[in-house]
Order: sequence, then structure tokens, then C-alpha cells
Amino acid sequence: MEKKRYLLLENGTVFEGRAFGAEGDVTGEVVFTTAMTGYLETLTDPSYFGQIVIQTFPLIGNYGVIPEDFESRKSFVKGYIVRDWCQAPSNFRNQGDLDTFLQQQGIPGLYGIDTRALTRAVREKGVMNGRFFSELPQDLDAAVEKLKEYRIVEAVESTSTDRRETVRFLDERPVWSGLHDFSAAPVETDGMAPKQVVLLDLGAKYNIARELAKHGCDVTVVPCHTTAEEILAMKPDGIMLSNGPGDPADNPEIIEEIGKLRVSGVPVFGICLGHQLLALSAGARTEKMKYGHRGANQPVRRVRDGRVFITSQNHGYCVVSGSLPAYAEESFVNANDGTCEGVLYTDHPVFSVQFHPEASGGPHDSEFLFDDFVKLMEEVGVHAVK
Repeated sequence: MEKKRYLLLENGTVFEGRAFGAEGDVTGEVVFTTAMTGYLETLTDPSYFGQIVIQTFPLIGNYGVIPEDFESRKSFVKGYIVRDWCQAPSNFRNQGDLDTFLQQQGIPGLYGIDTRALTRAVREKGVMNGRFFSELPQDLDAAVEKLKEYRIVEAVESTSTDRRETVRFLDERPVWSGLHDFSAAPVETDGMAPKQVVLLDLGAKYNIARELAKHGCDVTVVPCHTTAEEILAMKPDGIMLSNGPGDPADNPEIIEEIGKLRVSGVPVFGICLGHQLLALSAGARTEKMKYGHRGANQPVRRVRDGRVFITSQNHGYCVVSGSLPAYAEESFVNANDGTCEGVLYTDHPVFSVQFHPEASGGPHDSEFLFDDFVKLMEEVGVHAVK
């Protein structure tokens, strides 16, 4: 007999469904994603650290579990909510089912509820804390008050790597040390040696490093608390600041080091949390959004020519456009709500975007930004030689 599982929101609303995945009662920040595909990437995206994730697409798990598609070493979500999950997945790459994966990762799941009604509740009230219960407590009011105390803390530290790793483009595929063995020398691209990029891991998705490698870069991934002095001592051609979870303002030490990197003269490219931390290092502000942008269909408009791109996003905070300094230009804006989606820093070779140009499984409209980063490294390198 299937067990019941309940979701209690901090506004007192209760949803009753059925349990799958791991056992246990958990508390998290309840958010939703509108992506129709890529549930494995969602489950393994470190930016969901501390959150209970709702999938708005009604059927999840139909192509099973494919480890090659994971975006990090494990899942960092607190809980997972779907309308229905597929118990008989079919895909030639499939290596398991969603229920087993959640059990292995220690993540409780909830299914069989009206995810449309739950999503509407989050849209109307805004992001709320929630808790899974196997049995509802007798004193719901006390449980609600306890829920309101929950806050995501130490998010970046909990998701960042704890050691240096390297990624190179070998045999026409990116290879990540620690996941694959390799010994061959880096390939050359168009007769030129690969660009050396340091990726500051703030809770990075694997595909950022993969895309850099595909674009002819050798990538060294370093932990979040690596200092600017240590990074610059590696003499990189460029520095990538990754995505990551939590409130960007909770990272003052990292922000200070990023500020040093921003004015170092080395090209810097920030994505998602990296974008926010760059802005904070320049004296701008960030603020929490009502329910954030999470999904693979977010339209952004490029300011210089008005062209619109469809992007993948996963964030609950945004840069306050009006707080940017004079030397920072807004380069992209969200076509739905006008929030800041990109910044170009005119005083140094630095730019950032809120969305994910490396999106896997898509869309790939903005992948050209990796080409822009490589070109920027080449231009700066030529001037440095001169």
C-alpha cells in the first residue's frame, strides 16, 4: 500500500499526496521550475541547494536516470514534487528509475497532487518554506511558525568542490579529472594553444566546464574560497565565475576576492550567482524576487539591438539595475519583467549574465557567449603581448 505524504506551506496550506523516493520529513524553500525536459539536470543542479522543487510538467521520469547527464556529483535538493512519475522509463541510455535515484540520494518525493494549484499558490504568495510530513502534526499553527524560521545557509560552501580539478578537450570530447582518467596532452585549436581558464566553483554545473572545453579551453576548477592572489598566480587567460545557490549577499569574503579579480585586467565571465557577486563587488545591490526565474523558456532581450533569446534560468535573486555603477552597463533584460539579465563592465574586460548559456538540455540560443569570452581572451592577450 502506498504511503501518504503531506506538504505543509508556511501560509498554513496543506497538500496531500503519495510518497516516493527516500523516507523522512524535510524542510526546504518551495520553488517551481517550468522546464518540460531536463529533470535530471534539475535534480543535480547545485543551485537548488536547500529547496523543495516542484516540476510543473505533469509527467517526470519517462527517460529514466542517465548519469552522463548529471550536472554535479550529487543532488542537493531537499525534496521533490511531481504530478506523476513514470515507473517504466524507456531510453537506450537509461540506467534506472527516478524512485530508486531519489532513495539513493536520500531525497523524499511527493506525487499525486495538483501541481498546478501548488504552483499558483507559490506564484500568488511568493516563495514559501514548506515541510514534508508522513503524518500531520496535531498543532499545525506551531508547525507553521517553526517553518518560518527556516533559512538556507552556507549554500556555496556546501556545493563547491573541495579540491582543484581539471577539464580538457580530448578526443573531441571534454574530460573531467576525477570522473574520467586521461593522460594525453591538451589539443591545439586552429594552431593555437588552448586558453587557460580558471573556473571559480560557487556551486558550478558541470556543463559550464564542458562548454569551455568544447570552445578550446583548458579549465582548472578551484574551490569557492580560493583567493584572488592564488587564482592570478596561476596566470590564467580568463576567469569564469560559476552559478550557485543561496543569497548572494551571504558571501562577503568571496565578494571581496571577486572584486580584486574584476579589476585585475584578466577577462572575467560570470554566470548566474557569478553575475550577482560581480555586481555586488562593484557596489551594486541584489534583491530577492517574488518567485524567481526557473525553467527553460525565459525570454531575454539584448539591449544594444533588441534581439530576444530564449534562455534557461534558475535563480531567486536578481541584480537591482538602478544600483549599478556608472562603468557598468545593463546588456540584457528579462522580456517578461524587465529585471537585469546581463552586465557589461566598461572599465575592465568583464561581463556577466543571469541566465545559463551552457544550458543542458537546452535551449542553446545564447551559447555564443562562450565564443565572446574566447574572443575577449584573445584580444586581451594580444594587447598584453604588445
